[in-house]
Amino acid sequence: MTNETDSADTSVDAVLARARFNGDGLLPAIIQQWDTREVLMLGYMDVEALRRTLTEGRVTFWSRSRQEYWRKGDTSGHRQYVRGAALDCDSDTLLVTVEQIGAACHTGAHACFDVDPLRPVVGSSSSDGGSHE
Repeated sequence: MTNETDSADTSVDAVLARARFNGDGLLPAIIQQWDTREVLMLGYMDVEALRRTLTEGRVTFWSRSRQEYWRKGDTSGHRQYVRGAALDCDSDTLLVTVEQIGAACHTGAHACFDVDPLRPVVGSSSSDGGSHE
Protein backbone atom coordinates (compact mmCIF):
# COMPACT_ATOMS: atom_id res chain seq x y z
CA MET A 1 0.00 0.00 0.00
CA THR A 2 1.30 3.46 -0.91
CA ASN A 3 1.35 6.23 1.64
CA GLU A 4 -0.45 9.28 0.15
CA THR A 5 2.04 11.69 1.73
CA ASP A 6 5.00 9.86 0.19
CA SER A 7 3.44 9.75 -3.29
CA ALA A 8 2.48 13.43 -3.10
CA ASP A 9 6.08 14.36 -2.19
CA THR A 10 7.47 12.56 -5.24
CA SER A 11 4.84 13.54 -7.81
CA VAL A 12 6.26 15.43 -10.77
CA ASP A 13 4.53 18.68 -9.78
CA ALA A 14 5.81 18.39 -6.20
CA VAL A 15 9.38 17.79 -7.40
CA LEU A 16 9.16 20.75 -9.79
CA ALA A 17 7.90 22.93 -6.93
CA ARG A 18 10.75 21.82 -4.62
CA ALA A 19 13.54 22.22 -7.18
CA ARG A 20 15.49 25.46 -6.75
CA PHE A 21 16.50 26.69 -10.20
CA ASN A 22 19.30 29.27 -10.46
CA GLY A 23 18.91 32.87 -11.66
CA ASP A 24 18.96 31.66 -15.28
CA GLY A 25 16.14 29.23 -14.53
CA LEU A 26 18.45 26.22 -14.68
CA LEU A 27 19.20 23.28 -12.41
CA PRO A 28 22.57 21.48 -12.65
CA ALA A 29 22.04 17.77 -13.30
CA ILE A 30 24.76 15.25 -12.48
CA ILE A 31 24.37 12.14 -14.62
CA GLN A 32 25.57 8.90 -13.01
CA GLN A 33 25.65 5.30 -14.26
CA TRP A 34 23.07 3.53 -12.09
CA ASP A 35 24.98 0.30 -11.38
CA THR A 36 28.63 1.40 -11.13
CA ARG A 37 27.88 4.89 -9.72
CA GLU A 38 30.39 6.38 -12.17
CA VAL A 39 29.75 10.08 -12.79
CA LEU A 40 29.28 10.44 -16.54
CA MET A 41 28.53 14.10 -17.19
CA LEU A 42 26.95 17.33 -16.03
CA GLY A 43 24.11 19.02 -17.87
CA TYR A 44 21.47 21.65 -17.14
CA MET A 45 17.70 21.45 -17.01
CA ASP A 46 14.98 24.04 -16.90
CA VAL A 47 11.50 23.22 -15.58
CA GLU A 48 10.34 21.64 -18.84
CA ALA A 49 13.51 19.55 -19.27
CA LEU A 50 13.10 18.26 -15.72
CA ARG A 51 9.45 17.46 -16.36
CA ARG A 52 10.35 15.55 -19.54
CA THR A 53 13.15 13.67 -17.78
CA LEU A 54 10.83 12.56 -14.97
CA THR A 55 7.97 11.53 -17.27
CA GLU A 56 9.51 10.25 -20.52
CA GLY A 57 12.22 7.87 -19.29
CA ARG A 58 15.07 9.59 -21.16
CA VAL A 59 17.21 12.46 -19.91
CA THR A 60 16.37 15.84 -21.46
CA PHE A 61 18.68 18.84 -21.09
CA TRP A 62 18.50 22.53 -21.89
CA SER A 63 21.41 23.59 -24.12
CA ARG A 64 22.82 26.87 -22.84
CA SER A 65 24.71 27.48 -26.09
CA ARG A 66 21.98 26.51 -28.58
CA GLN A 67 19.05 27.62 -26.41
CA GLU A 68 17.07 24.46 -27.13
CA TYR A 69 16.14 21.11 -25.60
CA TRP A 70 18.23 18.08 -26.40
CA ARG A 71 18.33 14.44 -25.44
CA LYS A 72 21.53 12.45 -25.35
CA GLY A 73 21.48 10.03 -28.25
CA ASP A 74 18.97 11.68 -30.56
CA THR A 75 21.76 12.15 -33.11
CA SER A 76 24.56 9.86 -31.82
CA GLY A 77 22.48 6.90 -30.64
CA HIS A 78 24.30 7.07 -27.26
CA ARG A 79 21.20 7.19 -25.09
CA GLN A 80 20.55 7.70 -21.38
CA TYR A 81 17.60 5.86 -19.87
CA VAL A 82 16.46 7.17 -16.49
CA ARG A 83 16.72 4.68 -13.62
CA GLY A 84 16.24 7.15 -10.75
CA ALA A 85 16.57 10.77 -9.69
CA ALA A 86 17.11 12.74 -6.49
CA LEU A 87 17.39 16.38 -5.50
CA ASP A 88 20.28 17.22 -3.18
CA CYS A 89 19.79 18.52 0.37
CA ASP A 90 19.35 22.12 -0.86
CA SER A 91 17.13 21.10 -3.82
CA ASP A 92 19.46 23.05 -6.13
CA THR A 93 21.20 20.13 -7.85
CA LEU A 94 19.75 16.99 -9.38
CA LEU A 95 21.35 13.54 -9.50
CA VAL A 96 20.00 11.36 -12.29
CA THR A 97 20.96 7.69 -12.36
CA VAL A 98 20.88 6.27 -15.87
CA GLU A 99 21.52 3.26 -18.03
CA GLN A 100 24.08 4.73 -20.42
CA ILE A 101 24.16 3.21 -23.90
CA GLY A 102 27.39 4.16 -25.68
CA ALA A 103 29.56 7.16 -24.86
CA ALA A 104 28.25 9.85 -22.51
CA CYS A 105 30.60 12.62 -23.66
CA HIS A 106 30.17 14.54 -26.91
CA THR A 107 33.90 13.93 -27.57
CA GLY A 108 33.24 10.20 -27.81
CA ALA A 109 34.83 9.47 -24.42
CA HIS A 110 32.93 7.12 -22.13
CA ALA A 111 32.47 9.90 -19.55
CA CYS A 112 33.10 13.64 -19.72
CA PHE A 113 35.44 13.41 -16.75
CA ASP A 114 37.75 10.88 -18.48
CA VAL A 115 39.17 13.63 -20.71
CA ASP A 116 41.22 15.80 -18.31
CA PRO A 117 41.92 14.10 -14.98
CA LEU A 118 43.50 16.40 -12.40
CA ARG A 119 45.77 15.36 -9.58
CA PRO A 120 44.50 16.95 -6.38
CA VAL A 121 47.07 17.94 -3.78
CA VAL A 122 45.56 16.34 -0.72
CA GLY A 123 46.45 17.97 2.58
CA SER A 124 48.12 21.00 1.07
CA SER A 125 47.27 24.47 2.20
CA SER A 126 48.19 27.78 0.63
CA SER A 127 48.74 29.20 4.12
CA ASP A 128 51.59 26.82 4.99
CA GLY A 129 53.01 26.63 1.46
CA GLY A 130 53.72 22.92 1.68
CA SER A 131 52.25 19.58 0.95
CA HIS A 132 51.51 16.95 3.54
CA GLU A 133 51.86 13.39 2.33
